[in-house]
Amino acid sequence: MTTRVVLLGATGSVGTSALEAIAAGPFELVGVAANRDVAALAAIAERFRPQMTVVSDPSAGGELAARLKPSGLASDAGADALAALAAMDADRVIVAIPGFAALRPALAAVDAGRIICLANKECLVAAGDVVMARARARGATVLPVDSEHNAIFQVFEPAADAAITKIVLTASGGPFRTATREAMERATPKEALKHPNWSMGAKITIDSATMMNKGLEVIEAHHLFPVGPERIGVVVHPQSIVHGMVVYSDGSCLAHMSNPSMVTPIAHCLHYPARGPAPVAPLDLVACGSLTFEAPDEERFPALRLTREALRSGNVATNALNAANEVAVAAFLAERIGFLDIARTVESTLDAIAGLSLSCDSLDDVEATDREARRLAQLASAAAVTT
Repeated sequence: MTTRVVLLGATGSVGTSALEAIAAGPFELVGVAANRDVAALAAIAERFRPQMTVVSDPSAGGELAARLKPSGLASDAGADALAALAAMDADRVIVAIPGFAALRPALAAVDAGRIICLANKECLVAAGDVVMARARARGATVLPVDSEHNAIFQVFEPAADAAITKIVLTASGGPFRTATREAMERATPKEALKHPNWSMGAKITIDSATMMNKGLEVIEAHHLFPVGPERIGVVVHPQSIVHGMVVYSDGSCLAHMSNPSMVTPIAHCLHYPARGPAPVAPLDLVACGSLTFEAPDEERFPALRLTREALRSGNVATNALNAANEVAVAAFLAERIGFLDIARTVESTLDAIAGLSLSCDSLDDVEATDREARRLAQLASAAAVTT
């Protein structure tokens, strides 16, 4: 039986991996969307021939329609079209749109009661309480695509959750794992974008370099797995072969291992609850050689400390942390601030937001808090330039 799939965020690194998994079958791409890369999106549509192709940037709608008209393929543009695509009749909706921008289309899929393959961590970091409550109310299912959370999902025994003593997310350590603070102070975007193991988009690659990515994953794991933040750990594993572990009270530690490819967790979510093939190389432990593990250094990588503090403070703080990080990473990539200024900007924003009367009880609240945090982060990043 063919599984009908909608893919949101088709032209990014995760979207490209998702297309590999879909092409391997048995899957049919019935809907596809991207932000503004019309040429790449049109090529995908012409290859897979979905029922609907959407570009979220409304100004690009005319160009997309013109490109697809000779092929007889339907298209649309804008936020409403993206939400309608997310809610269309399908067996799986892959949310691979990066950043806070994924929240509204993800909620459209949730409200339609779909099975969502969530490859976006910011939705749960910024609005985890809202997203998961609506998923329960609408009968939607959220399957984690992030390699670490998918790994935990595969070895997590829900019937034995009381016997789980810890879940452990692994981190590669990024390009600056052994770098000094002085070297990181001088780091350029080009250096920070050289990830040792993974091929990812710019924003997530910088998050890996600061280890903010792992902090965001701790918050995401808190919403996905009912163990409490005190039982969520992080270890640095430079080889990126072990993606996640669950430790049980009987001394057992169940670990998930695979080669570092996003195709594997995407294929798992597309086939779930069955298992099916994926176009990936099998893991060869002999070829891998040694696997090593070490504790993260929160002095050199303060993002981990900041995310745990935000998680303890509540959903306003985690929302603000996400917004501030997006602003700071964009400023670093534009070479307006230094690498270590990313964490400084986030910390300044969290300090400022703590004194305000804000909430994240509804989608409107979440978006209002996000806007205020971005305003404060812009001020903090500008201040970082002058110090």
